[in-house]
Amino acid sequence: MSKKRKIAVVITARPSYSRVKTAIQAIKEHPELELQLIIAASALLDRYGSAVNYIEKDGFEIAAKVFNVLEGENLTAAAKTTGIGILELSTVFDNLKPDIVVTIADRFETMATAIAASYMNIPLAHIQGGEVTGNIDEKVRHAITKLSDYHFVASKDAKDRVIKLGEESEFVFNTGCPSIDLAKEVKDSKLDFNPYEKYGGVGAKPNLDNGYLVIMQHPVTNEYQNSRKHIEETLHAIEELKIPSLWFWPNVDAGADGTSTGIRAFRETKKLEHVHFFKNMKGDDFLKLLNNSKCLIGNSSVGIRECAYLGVPVVNIGSRQNRRDRGFNVLDVTYEKEKIKKAIETQVKIEKSSTSHVYGNGNAGVNIANLLATIPLKFHKTIIY
Repeated sequence: MSKKRKIAVVITARPSYSRVKTAIQAIKEHPELELQLIIAASALLDRYGSAVNYIEKDGFEIAAKVFNVLEGENLTAAAKTTGIGILELSTVFDNLKPDIVVTIADRFETMATAIAASYMNIPLAHIQGGEVTGNIDEKVRHAITKLSDYHFVASKDAKDRVIKLGEESEFVFNTGCPSIDLAKEVKDSKLDFNPYEKYGGVGAKPNLDNGYLVIMQHPVTNEYQNSRKHIEETLHAIEELKIPSLWFWPNVDAGADGTSTGIRAFRETKKLEHVHFFKNMKGDDFLKLLNNSKCLIGNSSVGIRECAYLGVPVVNIGSRQNRRDRGFNVLDVTYEKEKIKKAIETQVKIEKSSTSHVYGNGNAGVNIANLLATIPLKFHKTIIY
């Protein structure tokens, strides 16, 4: 009997878990793979929804936890958090001795995973490379691509970009996005739980029977000085529309303090009797909530990915998702209250779009696990001209 390959998957933030949950499950169930799950950074912090709680409730055994987030939510804190991550993850990798390390997407903490694995000669697989956006994540994503040995991309265009970056085409695989696997599971589902009772949160509890909005707006790292002004434009638009709204807390990015402070200050001075605020929610419950909403507002990539598959209308605000592949469900606007209002009024009147397969058809998790079991182990590469 051959020895199982040890696959270390590093989850560093709330969105990363839902992005790869089906891949983690497929790795866990694969007869030739051994899952080593490492939870780090903001995924361990309660103020951002403590994703680790949902991971444990889903039955995954955690091999190691890495606490490396510095307070401050600014560019300096992000850089230092990355540095601490390199130190701590190097020790974890030395102890676990994985055959392959898997890193996800483009958040600054993922850079620590890529650097530690690369310098320790551990083969590195990157999920969701080759995409384009409008902030610092673009640099991080492409840098991780150059550090990675295997590329599990989510779309055809992403595959083409990774190859253009000089990567070996035989190690670039269009697996689709694992988050679409979850969207496929809930596509025809109804809202079968009470979000207030199940997840608490704060604020009013508007009746959702006649429709509601979901809002998720994060700071943009290269515009972080304006994060409070940006969120206030959205807050004023939502206040004036008076549509029942479920608002989710921002990611731990540079500028998150400004976004969070803007929300808190607005709540103290305005009577938002139609808005409720949540920290976090299980991935499948959040997608059910989205699937039954009138519209998603903000700048989260869930509007570009999962909502494209679900056909949920989206108002995408600002530059965070610039140039990212998208379906026909997205209406882009700038950070201006009146434009945001008009876009929301337009989107809530339309029916759901047809399903877009731009990010895959819902089999990415199994695709990734099968590749991890069979690809040749390598940690040396050269640029392809």
